[in-house]
This record gives sequence, structure tokens and C-alpha cells, in this order.
Amino acid sequence: MSDPADELSPLRWSISAMNEATGRLPLLRARDRPRGFAAAGEAVWWVTIVDATMLRHHPEAYDRVMARLPGSERATIEGTLAGLRFVRNRMGQDTDPGDFISAAPSRPGMAGSGDSRMTDWTWQSLPAPVLTPLTPRGQAWEMTRYEAYQRHLAGHTIGETFGGPTRFLNMVAADATSLASTVTP
Repeated sequence: MSDPADELSPLRWSISAMNEATGRLPLLRARDRPRGFAAAGEAVWWVTIVDATMLRHHPEAYDRVMARLPGSERATIEGTLAGLRFVRNRMGQDTDPGDFISAAPSRPGMAGSGDSRMTDWTWQSLPAPVLTPLTPRGQAWEMTRYEAYQRHLAGHTIGETFGGPTRFLNMVAADATSLASTVTP
């Protein structure tokens, strides 16, 4: 048997890294496009990795927290996470970050023109991916994620995207931590 405290250490640092990555997004200015694209990619990676880790290693906490959410919020979180998985699987392969995200236009004549926040950038609608190299099961899986991307990310801002899933994953981590602290070695 392992010590529950030892198992929580990776959970704590991964949650911390996810919060740091998503917390950086509102601080970035739109004029720094390369840094913004990198920050968005990092946030996508951390949110989807933490989500996968929670599903695999803390499924009871994940299901408990998900069940407590109102139906519409649950559907939005599940859809947004699926859409972010689509982004993670495509970024760096055959799709450039600029294909996913459109920087918010600066507002000419306004003080701070070009100083809008990266969180104002918008996820772009994308054409359906080419899925022929995948097995039928892989095609269905990828198409489900693409549809989630189109529904829950495309047309929404970066700022809208990460809030719900990040709050949800923090709640799952708190639930998992609480559960582990009640277990005696």
C-alpha cells in the first residue's frame, strides 16, 4: 500500500501548473502574438492532461463533482474539455495555432490601441478534419471531439474557454485530496 500523501504530490503540482498556465492568459497583451499562441497551447496542454489524469486516477472524485453540476453546466464542461482535446491532438501536427485562434482586432483611435488582452482572442471555426488514416473507431472518436470543438470553442473567446474547466478540475482535485486525507495508511 502506498501513502496517500505521496500520491497527492503530483496532483498538487499539476493543478498548480494548470492554474499558472491558465492564469497567465489574462495578463498577456494581444500585441504579443507568438507568446500568446504559446501560452494558449500550454493552457490547452495542462487542462487536458490534468483532465485525463483525474479521469484515470481519481474517477470517483471526478464523477462526484460532475454529478453535482447542473445539467447545462455539465454539458458545457464536458463539451469544452472534448473540444480542448481536439485542439491538443491537432496542434503541432497539421494545424498551426494561428489556424485555431484569431487575435482580437485592435481598436484604432482608442488609448492603448493594440493593448487588448489575449483572452479576447477567438477560437476559429475549422473545416472537418481528414480522418481516412484512422480506424473507424478512431474516426468516430476524433469526429466527436471536432464537433465539440465546433460547438463549445469556435466563436468563443479564449477567456470564456478555460474558466469552467479549470474551476471544475480544481473542485475534482479538492474532492480527491479530501478523500485521500480521510484514508488511513
